[in-house]
Amino acid sequence: MKISTITNWAYGITVLLTGLSGIAFILSVQSAQDERVAVEQHLALDQLGQQLEIDAELRTDEARLYIMRGDAAHLRVFETVNEEEHQLEEQARHAEKIGASEEELALLLQIDERIDALEKLELEALEAFQTGPPERAQAILFGDEHYRLHSRLVKEIETFRNQVNARTGTALELARQRSDWAGLTARIMLGLTAALFIAVLYFVLRRRVALPLTRMTGIVNRLATQDYAVEVPLDGRRDEIGELNAAIHIFRENGLERERLDAERRRDLKMKDLILQMMHRLQACQKLHELSDVVSRFAPQIFPELSGSLYVLNEQRTVLKQSGAWKTPQPSRASFNPDDCWGLRRGRAHCSHNGTDDVNCAHLADASSTVLCVPLTAQGDIIGLLSFKDLAGDGDAIREAQLYLELIAENVALAVANLQLRDRLTQLAVRDALTGLLNRRSLDQDLSERGRENTIAPLTCLMIDIDHFKRFNDEFGHDAGDMVMQSFAGVLTETVGNRGSCYRFGGEEFAVLLPAISRNEAIEIADRIRKKTAKTTMTHRGTVLAPVTVSIGIAATPKGGSVATLRTRADVALLAAKEAGRDRTVYESGRDQQQATG
Repeated sequence: MKISTITNWAYGITVLLTGLSGIAFILSVQSAQDERVAVEQHLALDQLGQQLEIDAELRTDEARLYIMRGDAAHLRVFETVNEEEHQLEEQARHAEKIGASEEELALLLQIDERIDALEKLELEALEAFQTGPPERAQAILFGDEHYRLHSRLVKEIETFRNQVNARTGTALELARQRSDWAGLTARIMLGLTAALFIAVLYFVLRRRVALPLTRMTGIVNRLATQDYAVEVPLDGRRDEIGELNAAIHIFRENGLERERLDAERRRDLKMKDLILQMMHRLQACQKLHELSDVVSRFAPQIFPELSGSLYVLNEQRTVLKQSGAWKTPQPSRASFNPDDCWGLRRGRAHCSHNGTDDVNCAHLADASSTVLCVPLTAQGDIIGLLSFKDLAGDGDAIREAQLYLELIAENVALAVANLQLRDRLTQLAVRDALTGLLNRRSLDQDLSERGRENTIAPLTCLMIDIDHFKRFNDEFGHDAGDMVMQSFAGVLTETVGNRGSCYRFGGEEFAVLLPAISRNEAIEIADRIRKKTAKTTMTHRGTVLAPVTVSIGIAATPKGGSVATLRTRADVALLAAKEAGRDRTVYESGRDQQQATG
């Protein structure tokens, strides 16, 4: 066969194969276009559902913050978000324009109804807050109806997004399969074309077809294994290879976007799960150091790019003391004045950065980094501070997470307030309100516990009575009597120190438990109490009161008897001291008496 014939056949077959290759390329581009449309529909509908959920949550949060804090700024944000929500609802009603199916459109209409119901409840709560007691508004926003509607809204949005994901995922998979089939067909045909045409147009085929195809084949193979780090150089050619290159470039961009969205979703789910775990543990804390440990453990996991500190305001509301810290690159201040923090002055989160025009907090040791101070507020009172520092220094991490940081601060504030309230209630239950000493209930409980322990260590009980106490009330009034008891409580606490526990038994009668001391030491302590009381000058409204004396009865265990009868025996000894003339110490059974020495 002549060379011309072979050339003509090769040319004809080449033309045929080239035509078929062009068709395959066109199909590939069309598949990529279908895939892009599916991705755009998925992104638009998914973003619509996500934004509806975010705006609904943000609107609820701002309504709650306004009711809890009364700050008009939250009300303005609420109204702004509510207007945006109305625009989104209008967009959702015409979602067929962005590719929504009939089922998805029906779900969106149902979601709109649920959002309107939540809006109605929140507007009702705001009206109740502005016209009535805040408790009613809080009951509406934090009530079962609002929680039920919000939960159903979240579930419906999740159902909507799942349907969108399923439908668009199927479309993407079909488009991808068609694209792969067309690409494979094109590569085969181009390979044959290259083999036939290489003798005639070697350089043309090599430069215009073979080399670009080889490069794109490697790119496609890496993309097939989801290696989206491969670079796809843009080719400005206006032929099939150029279109294929553009399709591959679009496919890579879509893959990168999917990976980014998946990573964000996983990161967001992990963050929410950690926040939920931390909140559960905060509710179970019984001591402030436990709460600080929980915050210090979970905060670095939730926000690994942030360091921070937890400060709690003391009872006198004069100093903020550091209760916990995490990932601090340098030692932070252990305490500072509340006026040093602009967040506490303003009662809202404040961001300090050396590169901005805003003021910086005076308590910051390093003003070169971005630091967010979030006040801990409960029931309208500031009880502490959460401080977060961006380790990178640019402040992007703080700006992205500020909403979550403020949410965590609210829950930490409630947990701290609950612990402080529990401590105050505990103190009221075991302490005497007038003198600050342990009360009779504490005495009975301590004696009962020591009786159950059945220890052989000695325990000494002092029962003390202020002599002729009634005269102070009769001559100077009950205020003078209260002052006498408070002054004597101070003398008693100072004299006993850490050697025992002091109690107000009732009225003008007091008790002291002294563990592991001898009889002589007990008598010595009792005499010091008597002498120091007699030497203490007490005045009331400028009038010097008569010298105060006390009578003391002492009983001990185990030699003198059991713990069950210890207080009774000490009471009997006290009665003997009073019958003997008062102002003296009597050991149990009247065997050892020591009269006051003046």
